[in-house]
This record gives sequence, C-alpha cells and structure tokens, in this order.
Amino acid sequence: MSVRQTRNRKRLRTLADFRYSLRQFLLFSEQRAEQAGLQPQQHQLLLQIAGAPQGVETTVSYAAERLGLRHNSVVELSNRCEEAGLLKRAHDAADRRSVRLALTAQGQRVLRVLSADHERELRELLPRLVQSLRLIELARSRSAEPSHTRIGDRK
Repeated sequence: MSVRQTRNRKRLRTLADFRYSLRQFLLFSEQRAEQAGLQPQQHQLLLQIAGAPQGVETTVSYAAERLGLRHNSVVELSNRCEEAGLLKRAHDAADRRSVRLALTAQGQRVLRVLSADHERELRELLPRLVQSLRLIELARSRSAEPSHTRIGDRK
C-alpha cells in the first residue's frame, strides 16, 4: 500500500469514527426523548424555540428553517406539541398567517431534564469528538487534495 493510500485510509477511518460518535449522540438523544414521552422531533422543536436568540420571533417559519423541515411539517409537529401541552401557538395580530410558538411550563420542565441529560452525554463524548476533529484537520493540512472537492467535481 502506498503512502497516499495509507493516508487516505487513515483519513477515512477518522471520518468514520467521527460520524460514529455523532450517530451515538443522536441515538442517545432520540432514546432520551422517547423515554420522556416525546418524539425526537418534538424535542428538537422545543429546543429550537427555547434556544432562539433574544429578539428572534419563534415562528413556524423560524422553526422550519432551524429543523430543516417544510413549513407544513412544522405546523403538524407544533399541533402535536400543543395537544401534548408542551407549547402554545399564537397568531400574530398584524399578520394572521404568522404563528408564534412558545413553550408552556410543562414544555420547559421536560426540556430542562432532557437538556441536562444531553449536556452530560456531550461532556462524555467531547474528548472523542475533539480528537477526531483534530485528526481530520491534521489530515486535511497534510493532504494535497483541496478540502472543497465535492462529489461530481472533476480533477
């Protein structure tokens, strides 16, 4: 095996390990949400609403952008969260098409517990994630291949 092939193999292994660590965290997150009686997307919606920067209106459109979902999917998701008592929806007085989302006290409690669990898990995963990122950066800096190469690009 050539030096280039060895480097490429190490680079791919590092990327695979990083992806594996991310997936472990996502699985943890999904399981914790389900244990709390939520669908994973409900948890993510609550997190995006509660974590919005000050001054940002937490509308359905905002949530759709943050979650990478279509507007109508977030409408359905927010309906389910409202029915579960996790959030309240309010139409904007000036623009009835715009719907603002806010957590209820129950939604805040559930999110507080889930967030504490997630912070503990991230603290545990942090050393592996940081090490993987360092190795990825090191491999990129040593590689002659440009980091912006994409699938379908020609050399």
